[in-house]
Amino acid sequence: MLDAKQDPSGNLDGHELAIGIVQARFNSDITDKLAQSCLAELAALGVQERHITHVTVPGALEVPLVLRAMAGSDDFDALIALGCIIRGETYHFELVANESGAGVSRVSLDHEIPIANAILTVENEAQAWARAEPKGRDAARVAVEMANLLDDLT
Repeated sequence: MLDAKQDPSGNLDGHELAIGIVQARFNSDITDKLAQSCLAELAALGVQERHITHVTVPGALEVPLVLRAMAGSDDFDALIALGCIIRGETYHFELVANESGAGVSRVSLDHEIPIANAILTVENEAQAWARAEPKGRDAARVAVEMANLLDDLT
């Protein structure tokens, strides 16, 4: 049960956790930086490399489907979505951003598994680069904290 004296910053001990990562390859230079930062932070939080499954998919719209497959396996304590959607001149940006985000949320709620959504939605490449490292790190921390919180609540 949840301890009333729990650290308000959350439990960031990843030693006992299995984490799945789904990374979109579109804008791969940026998503590779997200993944590098995320993996480094997971290691710093104690998640063992052998308990991390990292797969790639073509783009952000494919991320939710693979998250769903991972969530359905019951092999993971938390999942992480990595991607980068940069606004272009057409409505496609909104479609991809909205549908990938909704898909990630739907998988999380349907399967009752925490998913840290680090699919960047930015105006330009400079914004993406500015966010890649910190958002990758944040995604790792969110995944570990939420996995531990849900474990405490159940």
